Amino acid sequence: MNQKSLITAIVSGFAGLVLLLNSLYIVEQTQIGLIFQFGELVRVVDAPGLKFRVPFIQNIVLYDNRLLDYNLPVIEVTAEDQKRIVVDLYARYKVKDPFLFYKTVGNIMGAQNRLATIVPASMRRVIGRVPLSNMLSPERAKIMHEIREEAIKSAESFGIEVRDVRIIRADLPKENSEAIFNRMESERKQEAKQFRAEGHEKALEIRSSADKQKTIMLAEAEKKAQILQGEADALTAEIFAKYSDNKDFFAFFRSMIAYQEALQPSDTTIILSPTSEFFEFFGSKPQ
Repeated sequence: MNQKSLITAIVSGFAGLVLLLNSLYIVEQTQIGLIFQFGELVRVVDAPGLKFRVPFIQNIVLYDNRLLDYNLPVIEVTAEDQKRIVVDLYARYKVKDPFLFYKTVGNIMGAQNRLATIVPASMRRVIGRVPLSNMLSPERAKIMHEIREEAIKSAESFGIEVRDVRIIRADLPKENSEAIFNRMESERKQEAKQFRAEGHEKALEIRSSADKQKTIMLAEAEKKAQILQGEADALTAEIFAKYSDNKDFFAFFRSMIAYQEALQPSDTTIILSPTSEFFEFFGSKPQ
């Protein structure tokens, strides 16, 4: 083989390899493909594996046929009672009609842009017909079902199948939250003030009742003490009257009282003459 033939063979082989590589393609298990020829759809490839196409004439567009998630931008929704709520939500969808999908949105980014319009619009329409309190009640499941159904119908015209729409988080707008916080703070301060006033009033009632009971108890004790003192004085007078004629007993009795008073407290020391009349009743009568 001469040099020219060798070069021709190499070029032919290389061209054949290029043609072969451009004619073969792989469809993954998670993909679905569209084969176009001169801009016209030739067929839909929904079976995975190694496939063949006419090189340089046919081209393929592949889409992910799995269930996809898309976190939508945060939106603000106004309910029927004119109360606003900030909603963070997501949608789950898949490519249902790949050719319609190709013609209307082109790719996944285009699909997400459409969903970012469709889902919020459905949410605003549905929530705009109900009061905000329904979003915090068992009615919420019904509301989300209506939103999902509207989104499904709207997305069908783009070859998109919406499987689910869910709210991740729902909050009041910042200015509303601050107003509610301030109102709650004011209410709690008012309640605390009321509780303190009621506690002070109750404390005054308890003190007043205790002072009244104290006064009554002291008065009763004083009255009883005076009665007992009067009875004792009467008994003393009776005893004095009974024994006043007995001079020896009277002297003895007065001496006992004197001893009792003089010898208090118990460590008292008295220095007197043994012959003092003060000790008259301690022993034999002094001479």
